[in-house]
Amino acid sequence: MEQEVIEAEMILPTHLRFKKIQMHEKYPKGQARGRHWKHLKQIIQAENYQNYPPDEPNYVNIETPPSMHPRKHICDITGFEAPYSDPRTHLRYANTEVFKLIRSLPNEYVQRYLALRNAAVVLK
Repeated sequence: MEQEVIEAEMILPTHLRFKKIQMHEKYPKGQARGRHWKHLKQIIQAENYQNYPPDEPNYVNIETPPSMHPRKHICDITGFEAPYSDPRTHLRYANTEVFKLIRSLPNEYVQRYLALRNAAVVLK
């Protein structure tokens, strides 16, 4: 009987697929635990793109056509998507609270917000 048990242990693999692998077995001490992403600068330095022909596309010389989708309008105060625009000050706003704030702003501040957006307009 003992001989059969010994032979059976030899046939079975040491690691069964349905068992969870412990973290210390999968990643020994000192080894990275996950995928490490490289920044674009690291990729460019590692690949030596200076040696590639100039007509071959790569990370350095890739160009894309302009987007076919319309630009999203952003609220000048909060930074959220702004579906509304104030006709008097030409500032974009996201909700009624921001609209009330925009109407209470002095003209100097409105001009500064428009200048940040490169849409400086002289208000009368």
